[in-house]
Amino acid sequence: MNAPGESSADVLLERAGMQRSPFPKIELFQLRDFLPAAMCNELISLIETNRRPSTIADPNGDTYFRTSETCDLDPDEPVVRDLEARLHALNRIDPAHGEPVQGQRYDVGQEFKAHTDYFEPGGIDFNRYCSVAGQRTWTFMVYLNAVEAGGGTRFGVPKKIIQPEPGKLLAWNNRRPDGRPNPNTLHHGMKVRRGVKYVITKWYRERPWG
Repeated sequence: MNAPGESSADVLLERAGMQRSPFPKIELFQLRDFLPAAMCNELISLIETNRRPSTIADPNGDTYFRTSETCDLDPDEPVVRDLEARLHALNRIDPAHGEPVQGQRYDVGQEFKAHTDYFEPGGIDFNRYCSVAGQRTWTFMVYLNAVEAGGGTRFGVPKKIIQPEPGKLLAWNNRRPDGRPNPNTLHHGMKVRRGVKYVITKWYRERPWG
């Protein structure tokens, strides 16, 4: 049985259509049509209404490292509750271990340079972000629209670029089998060349959130 903040390959592969990328150094999955078009459009509207400049933990001096905009999605919105229910049915992670859902918007030229989702042990803000809920375990991300050009997600170690498709889900385990952070999850939200990209992101933690 998985820990409350964990999913697993066995659980995710129970869903018809789930694909696991064949790279031994990372547990990376994708599922097309996870969300219907109507839900994607509703989530895009929420992101447009409440977006703000994105930030990063442990600033590195590069003001162009993450240039997207971010939106904290209201958990009481019906479409957000629907999203959370779909994620729980898919991954069976105790919802108490989930961070609030975020949305991101990338305009032309915006990107999130190569990074990992876990908090770097020994980093300036490690204790601030991990003292209560612990380290991030799994990431679940959903593209909400097609992008005219650019905007893919590039994983460096497997040398794989995943292109945005409306409703397509990506999921990966941020940790190695022994529980240590997995640096092979390094990924780059590549620059949008034409159009706008919208995604939602849901992170889970070792211990209950908040």
